[in-house]
Amino acid sequence: MKQVAIIGAGITGLYAAWRLQKSGYDVAIFEARDRIGGRILTKTLSYEGQAYAFDLGPTWYWPESESLMTKLVENLELPTLVQATAGTMMLERSPGQVEQHQLPDGQTVLSHRLVNGMESVPNALAGKLAPDTIRLSHRITTILKKKQIELTIEHQGRQTQQSFDHVLLTVPPRIASQFTWFPELPESVHRQLDETPTWMAGQAKVVVVYETPFWRKTDRSGFAISWSGILQEIHDASPLTGPGTLFGFFRLTASERKAFSEAELKQQAVAQMTRLFGEEAGHPIAVFYQDWANEPETATIADADPLTDFPAYRPILLDEPWREHVTLLGTESDSTFGGHLEGALQSVERWLSEQSI
Repeated sequence: MKQVAIIGAGITGLYAAWRLQKSGYDVAIFEARDRIGGRILTKTLSYEGQAYAFDLGPTWYWPESESLMTKLVENLELPTLVQATAGTMMLERSPGQVEQHQLPDGQTVLSHRLVNGMESVPNALAGKLAPDTIRLSHRITTILKKKQIELTIEHQGRQTQQSFDHVLLTVPPRIASQFTWFPELPESVHRQLDETPTWMAGQAKVVVVYETPFWRKTDRSGFAISWSGILQEIHDASPLTGPGTLFGFFRLTASERKAFSEAELKQQAVAQMTRLFGEEAGHPIAVFYQDWANEPETATIADADPLTDFPAYRPILLDEPWREHVTLLGTESDSTFGGHLEGALQSVERWLSEQSI
C-alpha cells in the first residue's frame, strides 16, 4: 500500500494525509467542495482595523480528556483561549419568563477555543502537506474494484479515472453510501451506512457580534438555555479582545427552518437574545448564519430528522472484496469520542495502528 486516495478534506482526511506522508506514502486528497475543512467553517469579520474569527461549525475541544486534539493544537502552535464561563446563566422557560441562575462551582468542564478559529487547524495541516496533495472541486462518483481501486472523478464537467492501492473514505457514512460501488455493497452495509447519523448535519448555528461583551458588566456568562425560543442553547463566543459575541444552536428542525428566510431567522435570533440579555443585544454589528442541512456534502434527506439521543457511533467495516482496500474513517466511526474532533483524529490513529504505520 503505497498510493493512497483520501476522499474528503475535512480534519480526518487532512490529518490522515499528514501522518501518511510523514511515513513515506503517496497521498492524494479529493474534495468535492471548493474549500478544505468539511464541517469546520470559520468566518472572519474586520472591525476597527482588526480581523476576528467566528466558528460556524465545531467550536470547542476539551484538553482534560481529548489528548490527540490537544497535542495536535500544540504541535501546530495554534494560539488558544479558554471558553468564558464566569457569571450567571439565563433560563428562558417561556417567551415572557426569563430567569437568572448561578451555576455551582465546578459544574462546567472548561473547553478551549482557537484564537483564529477552528479553521486554523485544517489550514495548518494543509500547509504541511506536499504540493498538489489536495484537489478541490473534485467529486468522486464511482468506486470500482479491480486489481487496485479505481475512482471516477468529476472536475469542471469532465470525468477521469485514477487507481490507488488503498482508499480512505473520510466523508460521513451516509454520503459514502451514495457513491456508485462496483461490485455493489451488500444491503446490510448500505443499511449501516444509511442508519449512521451525521453529526451536526441537521443543525444550524447563528453568531451575533456586538461592539463589546456587554453582558459581562452585569456578571452574566453569556450562557443561556431556552425551552421556548428559536434558539435552544446560547454561549459566549467573544474573542480575547475587541467585540463581544454570542452564538446559538437552533431549536427548529431542518424542515421547520425552511419556512423562514435567512433574514427572518437572524431577526428572530437577535430578538431572543434581546429578551435574554437586554436592549443592548438588539443592536449587533454583524450576524452570521450557517445551516448545515443545506450542505449536500454534509447532509442527506435522512439527516433532516432531529436526533433524539446521542448516536452510538462505532467503526464501520466493509465486507470483501472491499475490506482490505477501502476504509471508512471519521468522527462517526469512533466509539469513544464520536461527534467530536477528537473522534476524527482517534479514528485515524486507530487505523494507522492496525496497519502498523
